[in-house]
Amino acid sequence: MAEYSKPLPYIHEETRFFWEKARGHELWLQQCNDCGKFRFYPRSICPECFSYNTLWTRVSGRGKIYSFTVSYRPASKAFKADVLYNIAIIELEEGVRMLSNIVECRNDDIRIDMSVEVVFDDVTPEVTLIRFRPQNPAIRV
Repeated sequence: MAEYSKPLPYIHEETRFFWEKARGHELWLQQCNDCGKFRFYPRSICPECFSYNTLWTRVSGRGKIYSFTVSYRPASKAFKADVLYNIAIIELEEGVRMLSNIVECRNDDIRIDMSVEVVFDDVTPEVTLIRFRPQNPAIRV
């Protein structure tokens, strides 16, 4: 594994379970036991009904691109070698939206409403990042 020099997520008590499952190549989200809504990012209280009654649920990892952009300028020096890179908002089947990147796809082929699936990027022995790729293998590079 090459040395990873970009910013890493801050893992704390409310997010630890999410990142541990990602490291095992599984996508889990919090779901409210009272209203049934899924939520992302992990937090102790439901933003819909304000309940603290939460469970973790393994989810499909499938969704659609809600929005995206291609960055022509690096967000920081750490991303300079990646320009042109995409930043996408993925709406999962479970209704939550996640900020991520589309991989295995040319930036010119990315489209709103494109069906995507989760992939896992083991960037360090401790951290695996969530990425997405087109569900259609014909679009993948």
